[in-house]
Amino acid sequence: MKRTKRLLCVLISILTFSTIYGQNNNDENITVRVLTFNILHGATAKDDFDLDKIASVIQNTNPDLVAMQEVDFKTNRARKYDLVTELGWRTKMAPLFGIAMPYDGGGYGEGILTKMPILTSRNVPLPHSPENEPRTALQVLVQLESGDTISFIGTHLEHQETSTDRIDQVKTINETFASCKYPSILAGDLNATPNSEPISMLKKYWTASDTEGALTYPSNDPEIKIDYIFFRPSDKWQVIETKVICDEIASDHCAVLSVLRLIK
Repeated sequence: MKRTKRLLCVLISILTFSTIYGQNNNDENITVRVLTFNILHGATAKDDFDLDKIASVIQNTNPDLVAMQEVDFKTNRARKYDLVTELGWRTKMAPLFGIAMPYDGGGYGEGILTKMPILTSRNVPLPHSPENEPRTALQVLVQLESGDTISFIGTHLEHQETSTDRIDQVKTINETFASCKYPSILAGDLNATPNSEPISMLKKYWTASDTEGALTYPSNDPEIKIDYIFFRPSDKWQVIETKVICDEIASDHCAVLSVLRLIK
């Protein structure tokens, strides 16, 4: 009888340990580290074109997904480098480039880096005035280690202060992505401050990961917040941490890192 009780206690201990261990692993699998970073077409704030400097900002945050803005593809000013591929090689992440417009012998647009396999991708043109730069929203569906699928979108909205393009661009983003059946993350340089109309429009469908509104631009002495990470639906994500990383040499923008947990 005593031997049976001892065996029962051992079995209960093993099952308890296995359950706890399995839950911890599952929590790790559904925690996603997201970075958004305007990389100033690789030039750095010193105009010395130091891709290792940019890569070090990314590596030091250990992200799973990165949305990059002002990304050049084999332009003359970027020395004919494919910037997203170069940064992917340096950070050991898979690269994807989405062109917004032809530029300077190559292309200019959005970049995504991911540690997760890409299931599908699409590059959605955003509306713009004829005199302004074309803009896009680059989306990937990726599969987490847990087997869950999430949507990740990187974008860069119009920068002209008096332009109404940002409002039209946000409308398109909401119409295109807010009905996605997968839990979604939207990240980028939105060129809009927290109390502006474009951000208010986004907040009808998306939740900001940074409720404090930490300043992100310029990197040497931040005065405004224009770089964001949003998610939806709100009940599918928990914010573990959000912080701003300001490297005044790597770019004129600070990077924003959010650690998000997918709620099952």
